[in-house]
Amino acid sequence: MNAIPAPAAGSARPAVSVIMPVLNESRHLRESVERILAQEYQGDIEVVIALGPSGDDTDEIAARLVAETAGSSREVRTVANPTGRTPAGLNAAIRGSRHPVVVRVDGHGLLTPGYIDTAVRLLDETGAVNVGGIMHAEGETDWERAVAAAMTARIGVGNAAFHTGGRAGEAATVYLGVFRREVLEKQGGYNEEFIRAQDWELNYRIRQDGGRVWFTPDLKVTYRPRPTVRALAKQYRDYGRWRRVVTRYHRGSVNLRYLAPPAAVLAVGLGLVGGAALSPWLLVLPGGYLAAILAGSLREGRGLSASARAQLPVALVTMHMSWGWGFLTSPRALARRVIASSARGARVATDEPGGVLST
Repeated sequence: MNAIPAPAAGSARPAVSVIMPVLNESRHLRESVERILAQEYQGDIEVVIALGPSGDDTDEIAARLVAETAGSSREVRTVANPTGRTPAGLNAAIRGSRHPVVVRVDGHGLLTPGYIDTAVRLLDETGAVNVGGIMHAEGETDWERAVAAAMTARIGVGNAAFHTGGRAGEAATVYLGVFRREVLEKQGGYNEEFIRAQDWELNYRIRQDGGRVWFTPDLKVTYRPRPTVRALAKQYRDYGRWRRVVTRYHRGSVNLRYLAPPAAVLAVGLGLVGGAALSPWLLVLPGGYLAAILAGSLREGRGLSASARAQLPVALVTMHMSWGWGFLTSPRALARRVIASSARGARVATDEPGGVLST
């Protein structure tokens, strides 16, 4: 793997482009961008925000950030993302960016100190083409704190290192990611048909092409969980639905961790229906699942307020059942549409400095 291009004269580190797809992010956008601009990094940083059709004042906040940073070495710029879809916004921001290292950050993600510096160093030290770390969920309300506890517990999300932590090393995927621009250009960017799971799908292509994806617990991004049960259920239903699309699109990519939620849905459904219609013994299936959830909640709820502890089982069940239901009901037509669209291909135009993604 080629070394990252040398930094510009006067800079100690290579310049970095931070790309952010945003939609209705007025609550967190300013704080998220300010965390980026405050990074202790000895190199230029540009922030490229892809603006979806928000219904709040996200665009106005972005415009103020652009005005406040104009002409500086840490400049904020915006590009349009008319569809509002995350992968389309990511590709638009990549096209609108210039630098050899590309850092993905979401509008509700908050970089921890030293994030960019550590990631750039690891790209060189490991030879990886994508480096990432932990999705460090933190809530601001009792419900969000309950969801955060569920999202960082094995009973909630399995053994995914980017949720629960682990040892540094090669990984199937990482949270968000810090990329060498060359690999994004080679892969044609994100597959815009994947409304969800676009990170996993891109990292799968990278690994199939021989690229190294590297996880380290030294990188953390603070993540704000969904604020309501309904929003959490929709999020996880979409996760399950699109993860099924990935398994149909990339044969052989499924693993046991992704089969656990749909298995739980089937077991609970069979137990409730069968227990009422056939034998009460079948109620042991939903009963066993509920007992496991309550036991896990007692363990993972330590340190939470009484209100957050009480809501933790609801968060866990919502995540499991929604993900599993989305996986089970994901229509084959969705995967066929993705396959047909992707067959048309994407190309990378490199006639401009740094290269530009196009479709």
